[in-house]
This record gives sequence, C-alpha cells and structure tokens, in this order.
Amino acid sequence: MPTFRTAYPGWICAFACACGSLLFSPPSVAINDYDLPSLGAASTSVSNEEYRLGRAWLRQFRAQAPQWQDPITSDYLESLIARLAPHSKINGLRTITVMVDNESLNAFAVPGGVVGINSGLFAFAEDEGAFVSVLAHELGHLSQRHYARGNARAAQTQLPAMAAMLAGMLIAASGGGDAGMAAAMGSQAALIQDQLSYSRLFEQEADNLGLQAMADAGYDPEAMVRMFAAMQRMARLQGDTPPEFLLSHPVTDSRLTAAQDRAAQLNVADAYTSDTLYDMMRARALLSIYANTPEQAASRLAQEGADETAQGYLDALIAARNGQTDNALQRLDQLANQQPDFAMLPASAASVALEAGQYDEAIQRSQRLLRFMPNYLPAQLILAEAQLQRDPQSAYNVLRDMADQHPENPQVFNLLAEAAGRSGHDGWGHLARAEHLQLTGRVDRGIRQLSIARDAAEREDDQQVVARIEQRREAFIEYREALEDFN
Repeated sequence: MPTFRTAYPGWICAFACACGSLLFSPPSVAINDYDLPSLGAASTSVSNEEYRLGRAWLRQFRAQAPQWQDPITSDYLESLIARLAPHSKINGLRTITVMVDNESLNAFAVPGGVVGINSGLFAFAEDEGAFVSVLAHELGHLSQRHYARGNARAAQTQLPAMAAMLAGMLIAASGGGDAGMAAAMGSQAALIQDQLSYSRLFEQEADNLGLQAMADAGYDPEAMVRMFAAMQRMARLQGDTPPEFLLSHPVTDSRLTAAQDRAAQLNVADAYTSDTLYDMMRARALLSIYANTPEQAASRLAQEGADETAQGYLDALIAARNGQTDNALQRLDQLANQQPDFAMLPASAASVALEAGQYDEAIQRSQRLLRFMPNYLPAQLILAEAQLQRDPQSAYNVLRDMADQHPENPQVFNLLAEAAGRSGHDGWGHLARAEHLQLTGRVDRGIRQLSIARDAAEREDDQQVVARIEQRREAFIEYREALEDFN
C-alpha cells in the first residue's frame, strides 16, 4: 500500500488519553499502597454519548490526519490489544485502532474505544514488552473512563467539553498546530482546578492497571519500568523540546519508583513474548519512517540488536522496493520456511507480488495462506486487490463478505466500491462508496452518494439493496449529527 507522509503534531495524547489535565505528574505511593485509587462511584461502563463521540472523532481524524496504511502491522497491533483487553477491565468495550504516519513517539486513547499509535512508537520501543507497556497504559485510561470521570463534577458541560477537546485535536491534526492545542486546552481550562487531584491519580491508576494487565497477559511488567526509564532519558536529553507524549505523560522519579515497586510485586502468568515478530513489525515501521533512505532503517535495526530474522526480513523488503522482486520473494520464502508460525511472512511475499504487478502470483500466495487462516485480513485484502485486476466478480464476492466482517474498515469499502462497479453491481458500488465517504468523515457527501445508489439499485430492480440504503441513510444522518458536535 502507498504511504503518504506529512507533518503531524505529536501532542495529541495530551488530550486523547482523556485524563483531565495530564500535564501534572502523579504522586509517589508507599511501597504497599498498590490498591487502585478510589476516585468515586462513577460507573466504568461507556456511555452511548462517549461511544458516539469517539466514533465521530475517528471519522474526522481519518479525514484530516496522515495515517499509516499497513494492514500487516495493523493486524499485529490489534492482536496485542486483543491479548491485553481481557485483563484491562474494559468491560466488553469494542476497540478500534488507528495508526498515524509520524516518526515521533506517541500513542493515544479516545473515549469510546479508539486506540492509536504513531509509527514512531515502534521506532522508540526496542522490544515487544516496552511497546505493549504503552498500550496497556492507554487501555487503563479507557477502562476507567478517565475523561468522563474527570468531568463528572461538571456534568452539564461534560459533552460540550469533550467535543471541544476532540475538535481541538482535529485542528492540530490538519495543520492548525498551536491553534489546535489552544482549542483543546481552552475546553478544559474551567475544569482543571477541580480536576487537579483527579489527574494525578489517573496516571497512577492507568500505570497500575497497565502493569497488572501486562502480568496477567503474560508480559513482564518490568518492561514498563524499562520504557519509563528510556522515556526519562529522552526527556533529559531533549530538554525543552521533548515529544509531546512526554509532556502529557511526564516520567518523574517518583513515578518510575512507583512502577518499579509495583512490578516487583507481580507474578507473570504464562510468560509470553515474541521479539522476533515484534522486530519484523519494527522493520516495517522503520522502513516507513526512512522511506527515502531505507539503508538507515537497516542500519538502525542492526545497531539496536534486532533478531537476525527481522534483519533478513527488512533486507527482503528493501530488495522489493529496489525492483528485485524475485530476489525478495526467494528471501521471504526462506524466512517463512524457517519461521512457519508467522503468517505475516507469506502475507508479505503476497504483498510484494501484488505491488510488482504479479497478480496471479499474489492470488495464489494469498489463497494458499487463507486455506490455513481463513480470516486473516491482510491476506484477504491482498487477494481482493489482486482479483480486482483479474476477476472483478470474484473480488466483489470476497469483499461483500469482508464488508460484513469489518464494517468500520474504509479500505474494504474502497475496494468493494471498485469491484462492484467493475462487475456490474452499480447499486452496491455506490452504496460502498457512500460507506467509504462516511467512514472517512465526509458524511454529507456520503448521504448524497446514497441517493445515487438508490437510483442505481432501482434501475437494477434490486429491492434488497434499496432497503439497505434506506436503513443506512438513517444511520448516516445520526453520524452527521454526531459530527456537528465538532463544529
């Protein structure tokens, strides 16, 4: 998939973590004071309004922020969150992920279950445990509904404040910079004094929940301590200009000590980690970051002690970029034989074939992988895109099923729109285009597209599609109302 690289503000997590005023550091805690702080009787169930606004925010975010489109890495990210989620007290909240094409260290969580990372988080975290520790912390914020709880004492302003805060993030994401920060900060200014004691405890609570979730999921909680120490070193080296993630999550000595003490008390259940797999995902991130100088990605990966398999994997990806398709495929096949448990290796080979225009090869490779892993989304996308060039009807059939399984994936609907158009299913084609438009924040255009879809479906006398379009029109209008909270 092509990658579009533009500037992106690093401060988004200061607000998206939804922790009240996160610029305050948490207090130190006594060595045996490990019970989670009691912050009142607020329910940890996500409200419909939080969910609605969170999903509306995601639509606007997709319209304005530079995203890192990499299905293989996205699937890996979702697998880590799925491993942590049962231990993170998120009470069945359905999360959705987004990856930002930016080299700065950052991660964020938005009310309603949106979790995101910058590609730069992979670059900074040198092992899987360190990377997971950031995700665990963010899930801790989500599980405890820190934004909503921080504003609970100003209930009548909670919804407007949240909308204004998220709108400020969108201003910055689209290039507004300081104006976006001012908008987001201004939305909370009247609440900060009341939230001060809460915000300190929120970071402590997210740390404690994250450490426990890591241990329960099989990750060594000491990895969070290592990550905090690395962040502290970065903050000291960069002085007045650290990444905004470190401004919103300051790593004080007391916070580091508290994490060390807490981690020492935890037992790891069924220890699990896969640094080989992580290093390969890190290779993909570094190749995205150093897109114009891929040799820098290879040099950095080697210097930082990455697994030899990951280094060979990156060499293969670089060979593919240099037009050495056969060489790249041969290397990837060798690695896949050596590491048969990693589906991303044959998926990467199928992707290399697709990008080289070897559509039949891409179809064969993705189909072979899908026989073993029928629901592996990266391979499904490769198969659909390759079939689009050879057999649009087959692509349409595959993508119809994928759309049902992944109703919030814009890439699926973008491909479905093209496959439907090429195979003569005009009603479905326009409906899929409308879905893609609304998922990427262009809901008004999506509603207009639904009218075009209805006309096409009536010409085809497809009453099933007509009924679905009317049903979706009501949903689109609800999406538009949610988006209006950001205006």
